[in-house]
Amino acid sequence: MWHRRTFVEQLEAMKQQPFVPIIFDPQQKRNFKLVIEYDGANYHGWQRQAGVLTLQEALELRLEVMLGGAVHVRGSGRTDAGVHARGQVVNFYARTRLQPDQILRGLNSLLPPDIVVLQAAEVPDSFHARFSAVSKAYEYRILNRPTASALERNRAWHIRQPLDAKVMEAALEGLLGCHDFRAFMAAGSSVRSTERCIYRAELERPEPERLVFRFVANGFLRHMVRNLVGTLVEVGRGKLTPVGLLDILASRDRRRAGRTAPAHGLYLDTVNYGGDGESPVEERGEE
Repeated sequence: MWHRRTFVEQLEAMKQQPFVPIIFDPQQKRNFKLVIEYDGANYHGWQRQAGVLTLQEALELRLEVMLGGAVHVRGSGRTDAGVHARGQVVNFYARTRLQPDQILRGLNSLLPPDIVVLQAAEVPDSFHARFSAVSKAYEYRILNRPTASALERNRAWHIRQPLDAKVMEAALEGLLGCHDFRAFMAAGSSVRSTERCIYRAELERPEPERLVFRFVANGFLRHMVRNLVGTLVEVGRGKLTPVGLLDILASRDRRRAGRTAPAHGLYLDTVNYGGDGESPVEERGEE
């Protein structure tokens, strides 16, 4: 477990040591895009919070060491505590002559092993990691067997009772398209609209004891994927029918939906910025 006090003390020590030449071009402010993979188990989510270690803070403090000044990083979405990412996208502005490959190598030498920068690129000034996105893909993983796993305790939701994959697949079909997903939104959200468009909703079973839900949409409400999965598990257990899930969707009543699935089974998989005709992601209260 990373402790914030020790972490900050280590960064202060780093600042006293030469690492990457701090070279600035005061006339040019550049926009950089990073694709990041992380294990969220040791962090209190993406967004900075007072007194706790978050992924945004961990990244910004390392960039400060490299660039010699404060850097504000914009993420494509605010993942919750314990949620993982294979393709989180961020952008930040900096006045520097460092090239993207130098930033990638430098950050990966400073970051802890549970955060890795996969890609770095310079992008137009107009690019915004959150508002330029047109769709996002999340995965949710379930380990479905009688015994738990020592290796996957922070990687998948362990469910002992057998789940009926076929009936859950049938229920997923009713989620495709544009709907009001208020019934699957966590309390306390302040978004303008609770309508979202799901382009893909699939269930894969790579092994008999492993289930992987995949959702692609133009955006997600807070806890939307986890609440959908928690309700789909009720379908898989035979406590709810696919028609019953659609009734919950139409009701717009969170109290009728299933439990919120644990955070550690959720992964932000990819963020799409392609010009495929989809609408840009609007204001979102993400997972």
